Amino acid sequence: MDIRQIVMVSSLRDPIVSDLSQLFGLEVAFNDPGVGHFGLENAVMPLGTDFLEVVSPIEENTTAGRYLQKRGGDGGYMVIIQVDDFDKTKSLVHDNEIEIVWDTDLPEAKAIHLHPKQMGGAIVSLDWMNPKESWKWAGPEWNKYITDDIKGIDGVEIQANNPEEMFNRWKDILDASNINESEKKIYLDNTWISFTDEDDRGSGISAFSLITDNKELLISKAKEFGFLQEDNIVIGGVKFYLN
Repeated sequence: MDIRQIVMVSSLRDPIVSDLSQLFGLEVAFNDPGVGHFGLENAVMPLGTDFLEVVSPIEENTTAGRYLQKRGGDGGYMVIIQVDDFDKTKSLVHDNEIEIVWDTDLPEAKAIHLHPKQMGGAIVSLDWMNPKESWKWAGPEWNKYITDDIKGIDGVEIQANNPEEMFNRWKDILDASNINESEKKIYLDNTWISFTDEDDRGSGISAFSLITDNKELLISKAKEFGFLQEDNIVIGGVKFYLN
């Protein structure tokens, strides 16, 4: 079980995609027409064999639009976690009385979205792929769009008005045994999720951590392009940590 895709929400998709591409050298592999069901447009970019998605509302009264209003602008939006045993995962969700707000069941991909108010911090999607290394949401040829600077996703930092409560809720849903209670951090197979106190924007994703072999070069580029704020790389209302 690991984080496979991270999602940002923005009032305008293309400027954020441009900033991410400029700094990290990313390329758009897919614009999924399926997100129109949610009143959105998107762009999906490979991070090695993981993915970063940017979504934007194109209709009134969408969940994403309300989220933008609630948090006062662009930010982190969703965490998509790939699971190995989908039936067991779904049973844990039911056992913890978490509502499923959307699901799909296809031979090549199964997914459930959990109620964001019950989970807190982000929309959580638990996904299963066949074969495991595939990723339906990135289109049929995403391998051709892998670039060099970013190798994958390392972790996600989430703010909460009660970090301990949110940490315990997520831990139970993910059936996580490898945890750090004092740091309120959940370790999956190769990625992590941590929970911190919220700032004036309220609960939500505050940072994504990415894996790179070019940390110093990317920090230098971020400074040149004006993406550094108090020594943190910030794009689209999200901090990006580099490891």
